[in-house]
Amino acid sequence: MPSIYPLPFLLLAVLLLAGESSSQPASGDQATLLAIKKGWGDPAQLASWDPAAHADHCSWTGVACEGAGAGRVVTGLSLQKLNISGEVPGSVCDLANLARLDLSYNNLTGAFPGAALYRCARLRSLDLSYNGFDGALPDDIGLLSSAMEHLNLSANHFSGAVPAAVAGLPLLKSLILDTNQFTGAYPAAEISKLTGLEKLTLAVNPFAPAPAPSEFAKLTNLSYLWMADMNMTGEIPKAYSSLVKLEMLSVTGNNLTGGIPAWVLQLPKLKYVYLFNNGLTGELPRNITAVNLMELDVSSNNLTGEIPEDIGNLKNLSILFMYTNQLTGTIPASMATLPKLSDIRLFENKLSGELPAELGKHSPLVNLEVCNNNLSGSLPESLCANGKLDDIVVFNNNFSGEFPKNLGDCVLLNNIMLYNNRFSGEFPAKIWSFPKLTTLMIHNNGFTGALPAVLSENITRIEMGNNKFSGSFPTSATGLSVFQAENNQLSGDLPVNMSKFANLTDLSVSGNQLTGSIPASVNLLQKLNSLNLSGNRLSGTIPPSSIGLLPSLNILDLSGNEITGAIPPDFNNLKLNKLDMSSNQLTGEVLPSLQSAAYESSFVGNHGLCARKGSGVDLPKCGSARDELSRGLIVLFSMLAGIVLVGSVGIACLLFRRRKEQQEVTDWKMTQFTHLGFTESDVLNNIREENVIGSGGSGKVYRIHLPARAGGDEEHGGSGGGRMVAVKRIWNARKLEAKFDKEFEAEVKVLGNIRHNNIVRLLCCISSQDVKLLVYEYMENGSLDRWLHHLDRQGAPAPLDWPTRLAIAIDSAKGLSYMHHDSAQSIVHRDVKSSNILLDPEFHAKIADFGLARMLVKSGELESVSAIGGTFGYMAPGVCVKAEGEREGRRLQLWRGSAGADHRQGRERRRRRRLPGGVGVAAVPKGLSVQRRGRRAHPRPG
Repeated sequence: MPSIYPLPFLLLAVLLLAGESSSQPASGDQATLLAIKKGWGDPAQLASWDPAAHADHCSWTGVACEGAGAGRVVTGLSLQKLNISGEVPGSVCDLANLARLDLSYNNLTGAFPGAALYRCARLRSLDLSYNGFDGALPDDIGLLSSAMEHLNLSANHFSGAVPAAVAGLPLLKSLILDTNQFTGAYPAAEISKLTGLEKLTLAVNPFAPAPAPSEFAKLTNLSYLWMADMNMTGEIPKAYSSLVKLEMLSVTGNNLTGGIPAWVLQLPKLKYVYLFNNGLTGELPRNITAVNLMELDVSSNNLTGEIPEDIGNLKNLSILFMYTNQLTGTIPASMATLPKLSDIRLFENKLSGELPAELGKHSPLVNLEVCNNNLSGSLPESLCANGKLDDIVVFNNNFSGEFPKNLGDCVLLNNIMLYNNRFSGEFPAKIWSFPKLTTLMIHNNGFTGALPAVLSENITRIEMGNNKFSGSFPTSATGLSVFQAENNQLSGDLPVNMSKFANLTDLSVSGNQLTGSIPASVNLLQKLNSLNLSGNRLSGTIPPSSIGLLPSLNILDLSGNEITGAIPPDFNNLKLNKLDMSSNQLTGEVLPSLQSAAYESSFVGNHGLCARKGSGVDLPKCGSARDELSRGLIVLFSMLAGIVLVGSVGIACLLFRRRKEQQEVTDWKMTQFTHLGFTESDVLNNIREENVIGSGGSGKVYRIHLPARAGGDEEHGGSGGGRMVAVKRIWNARKLEAKFDKEFEAEVKVLGNIRHNNIVRLLCCISSQDVKLLVYEYMENGSLDRWLHHLDRQGAPAPLDWPTRLAIAIDSAKGLSYMHHDSAQSIVHRDVKSSNILLDPEFHAKIADFGLARMLVKSGELESVSAIGGTFGYMAPGVCVKAEGEREGRRLQLWRGSAGADHRQGRERRRRRRLPGGVGVAAVPKGLSVQRRGRRAHPRPG
């Protein structure tokens, strides 16, 4: 029996051995894949790499195999966008048949992984783009597989020079090195020997400035050449006309000069040409034959001449950008015949004449931007013939006539900018309710029509001033943030309910015919920055708890109306940069917070208003009329008072002197910070009105000459003819509580102990329960404010020369530096301005007026500040934020400080507009800041 089956058993054994042998390579690749996974720390993204769950490793994520049956081998790994971190494992080349490795868009780091990759003998495609690799490329990078065809190292942090060894890969078809930090010169001569190269990118690297390499003309198989933002100089080589297979050319953002070579618009396969942001000059080439061109961008250069009529040969053109040049002449009629043209941007040139009559008729026009030219005539009726028009940007031209009525059916319109032209006639009413309309800027024209009650909820900006619109103020515009409708013919009342305008930041309806009163619901406009209702017929009183409760308001203009009554007390809450309530019928005393030189002319033309003497406001002084009416009674009673006065003056003087002496002995307390040659009596006896040299919100400042005393303070002139001091008198309406009195004395003690050449010295403090006197050294040349801002006044000093100004600035900086960093207890002044910088006889500057200062009285503990202090109009940098202090580990918080007076001539913020295209800057209408459309990204190589 055993001899019956020897042959079958033998065959079975052979088959088993053969099967084992043939399955061994697959088992080896699987083990390598598991080793790669382990090298990356078994990331969850590779959970499918599990033989227990998926026995066939060729089905694992990113794994590609070739072959049939058990003989399949791994030939490709595509693991892009898996958020893998770490380095490239050294086991990757144990996949002996690996031909494609794509690890792009991950978080891989370290130097170029040459040691791990040089053993991949069959590798044809390597993509390490969009990772975090850094350092220089190795000089032996040519040791990569000789079969390498595609090498992509873009968007990493590689630095240093590009090694010439990259040209040691003779079969390369694409070399992608853009968006790194390569420096020096790139090996143009060596790269030009890679004659099979089809895609080459060196863009966005800080190479040393150099001309565009003419050697690249040898790369006649190139279809994609990206050399933007790499410091190229000189002209675009004419020799590149040999690149007849070129489809994409980008040399943007360099320093190229000269003209555009004719070949740029003649190569038959060109689809994308980007030459923007250079210094190219001359005229555009004629004889345009690049019929496959789809996108042409030559914007932001210095091109001159006319747009060639041959532009009409580009039947595949969809994007044409020629903005910010010096092009002249008319827009060729042939442009209107391009069947695929969707985006035209020709703004900021010197173009003239009319737009082509059939523009938009033959193409799916989406965007038209021709602003800032000298164009005229009317807009073509055909602009929206294909119903896809999104943007019309034609401002700052000489267009006239009516706005095409059929554009009232162009419901996809998003952005309409027609301002500063000569349009007239009725504006299409349907446009106000377009669902996608966000921006409508049509001011400074001659449009008529009625403003509808309800506006599209998506409109965010309407500027329609200086037209002839009628109708009433709308009742609803929930998305509106800017509404400027000044100088029209709007009438009726403001809406009683303003809740449907909650997003408004800028509201201006001046110069209309609005009537009624200001609605109390205006307090719902909590985002409002600017409110201008001037030049209307508004009447009634200003409702309390309305305008005064707008926390963001900084511009208010109610002038030229018929508003009556008093200014509401809640106006004290406002912090206004501009206020105009002139030419109304307001009555009563102007609120104390508004009696400031900043509002000098804000109330003129209100015959019932008055202000305190010396307030700086151009109004009659309060009480003057009452005194005039009571003059007779005053004369009568003054005679009687004179008789009584003569009899009692002697007694009064004796009682006053006794009380004063008693007060000096019992009520007054003097705290000295240095040895003085005077007493509190010397100071108190000279606190008289004739010695006043200034006043502020907290009190008055006196200049007092103190007599010389033996053994006086010689350091400060205690001998000889005496000395001059400045005394600041601070009063309070009621007696200070003991707690605050102690805190005041503690603070003054710290300030009194400051010794610095650029800080005014506090000599002593004399205090009672009601009054505090701070005695400082006297500065003969007064404040810096006097030398800078009052030169137009009678008796003003001569202007300071520039060396003196520089010395004053340096002295001030030294004083501030000492306060912030060198003082034993850090001090925040909170009111640094020119009026608080004093000058001695030699114009040495010293910082003064620490009435707003707060200091750290304990290590790590900030003294509380319960209110915002300081001067209107300025806020010191750093005071509005909380910062971590680093001095001896203490925590210093800088709380909000004052707004101060050096910005009396505040500069108007630079006005920006939504620039068509995404490149270029120009002055635009007030307050406009719209996101600029981004430039269309050119196709990246695959």
